[in-house]
Amino acid sequence: QRRVICPDYRGRGQSDYDSDADNYQAPTYISDIHHLLAVTGMHRAVVVGTSMGGLLAMAMGAAMPSVLAGVVINDIGPDIGGSGIGRIMDYLSKDNPQPDWDSAVETFKQMFPTLSFQTDAEWREATEATWREGENGQLHYDWDIKIIEPVLQDKPLPDLWALFRSLRHFPVLAIRGGASDVLTAETFDRMAEEHPDLQRLCLDGIGHVPSLIEDASTDAVDEFLDRI
Repeated sequence: QRRVICPDYRGRGQSDYDSDADNYQAPTYISDIHHLLAVTGMHRAVVVGTSMGGLLAMAMGAAMPSVLAGVVINDIGPDIGGSGIGRIMDYLSKDNPQPDWDSAVETFKQMFPTLSFQTDAEWREATEATWREGENGQLHYDWDIKIIEPVLQDKPLPDLWALFRSLRHFPVLAIRGGASDVLTAETFDRMAEEHPDLQRLCLDGIGHVPSLIEDASTDAVDEFLDRI
């Protein structure tokens, strides 16, 4: 029987905000994941990582390989750059209060026009995962805008390709939005060279990030899990 654990990283969602913004970085998140696995008694797991979560999944291959049974990496790779990163940093660092949910939905659609949502209900659900009601009655982003501060310090990144190569001995499914401005086609191809058994799915016309509720995504993830 499968168990699903979907954590809110510190500073996001229902997790507490950290009084020290310097803790909003990968080593702290990896430590948090390690403690979460210990508390839940989960000794083996398939990790599904979207965007930053995909980078943390790569780091887990180096930091705690015995935990991994497989990895799904959603629209992120070892080369980070391009216009998408600047766009992400911009909206993460600034509050964008909305007066009501209808306004928030329209703003969300304008911010992410290449997402794959088809119905009003899907757009509304994604919007409700992005904003929450504040004490002033307005809707505010559901994260601490200080999470971006360590990134702005411009510290050198670890060798992300080395972290990706730590996954060579594990089943890995990599998903890319065909219109992604974060994971380029060139990086996606190199990932396949670095991991010869890499399973890949590219979703035409979808930007950063695929929601994983697309039919092609759910089929690919289900098949991937069934093979593990």
